[in-house]
Amino acid sequence: MRDDFFIHIETIHLPDRGTTQNAHNLSAEDLAKREVIDLDIASDTSYLTTNDIKPETTPSRFKSLKTGRGPLVGNWKETMEPVMCAYKLVKVHFKWFGLTKIVENYAHRQYPRLFTKFHREVFCWMDNWYGLTMADIREIEDKAQKELEEARINGPVRGMMP
Repeated sequence: MRDDFFIHIETIHLPDRGTTQNAHNLSAEDLAKREVIDLDIASDTSYLTTNDIKPETTPSRFKSLKTGRGPLVGNWKETMEPVMCAYKLVKVHFKWFGLTKIVENYAHRQYPRLFTKFHREVFCWMDNWYGLTMADIREIEDKAQKELEEARINGPVRGMMP
């Protein structure tokens, strides 16, 4: 099964408004198979569940105290400065007779919600991370790694059905 299932996600961040046609430099064959989904973190909630939508992570309500950025309202994708687009390339491979398309399609349907929710949170939590140095980030990563390891070893089993 190890070689028969994988999910591969590549992200490229570019200082544009989503106008780069082939950010991942795909071949003509891969371009023909590609589906482009434009996600608007400010106003498109069609991929989100009711539990995903919270006032504190709604970019159309958020204003950064550190940078002055936000709220993302109106035609923000055309007017906001500075701007960045996160180009995501998701490849799902599942080779199991009779289930290939079902599993691959299911996996692909999950990513718009995941990416929309994540990037809404990243934007609205800007004041928590803006200005951090790489040393600060490494310290946070090390602390999180230790906490996760502690929870894995000593914490209750989570995500498993009895």
